[in-house]
Amino acid sequence: MLITTINRLIYFVESHLVWLVIVIAGLGLLFPDAGKYLEPSIGPLLALLMFIISLTFDAHDVRIVLRKPSRQFLALGLVYGPMSIAGLLTGRLFFGSGPLAAGQTLLGTLPTDVSSPLLVLMARGNVALAAVFNAVNTALSPFIVPFLFLWLTGIQLEVPLGSIILELVLIVLVPTVLGVGLRTKFPAFFSRHDSAYAGLGSILYLLILLAVVGPNAETIIGYGWYAFVIAGAALCLNLIGYLVGMTSRLLTTDREEVIAYLFTVSKKEFSIAAAFVAASGLPSEIAIPAAFFAVIQMITSPIAAKILVRASKAPEKQLKNI
Repeated sequence: MLITTINRLIYFVESHLVWLVIVIAGLGLLFPDAGKYLEPSIGPLLALLMFIISLTFDAHDVRIVLRKPSRQFLALGLVYGPMSIAGLLTGRLFFGSGPLAAGQTLLGTLPTDVSSPLLVLMARGNVALAAVFNAVNTALSPFIVPFLFLWLTGIQLEVPLGSIILELVLIVLVPTVLGVGLRTKFPAFFSRHDSAYAGLGSILYLLILLAVVGPNAETIIGYGWYAFVIAGAALCLNLIGYLVGMTSRLLTTDREEVIAYLFTVSKKEFSIAAAFVAASGLPSEIAIPAAFFAVIQMITSPIAAKILVRASKAPEKQLKNI
């Protein structure tokens, strides 16, 4: 009975994630204390999310991904190339100059968000490919982001190399290796629960969203009407990310691969922005666009995943009607 109830809850959350994301975001703004309480748990929640997602593919899938390094080079190029320029241009368009414009530029140079493989899973994409993209982009970010930001803005960033490497190891590398190892060692057992992983990941996704919104609620509300301008800049960059990700169709016709590119390019690891800004002694306002983007991307990503799933089902329905 208990197991049945849990399974129903997991399915309900996965099926209604789009609406639940909007509700949780609203609750986080109205009642920020719950999010502030969860804030110290963001790292462990992300690590657990990575572990659950890594249970969906095995070492063989990873080897297939690694055999084609050209796909990783393409992902790197899209994440750090067009998106950096898009960050610069949207920053100037919405803010002109100043800390917010610099922050929008920094946002464009950031690596892929850790939660991107979950959205790839929900959209029925290549999760192993997305996980590799995620790990490599994050690992290279301490070396690429400061260079790009200096080139685009003339502002020097100090690199908190130790904290970023620790984050990569604890949040991405260790959970992924453990999850893939278990899936490879006990494929029959873990494959039986494939239908639950997206739902479990969705529950963690909502908790992470609350932990992001709550601590930033006062800042977001404090901007008043201007918060809509900052959110508009974030949404604009996010949508550009989907368009840039779609350019991968010029090089691959594989739907699952294209989905991996979509979420790899459109989602940004916002927490790194705050780490760079704090380590460099820059005005804290430079990290504000990343905080807004975190909320925006966590709302748009489930919507995009749902649209992609519906699009994939359309041809199936047409075939049944023939």
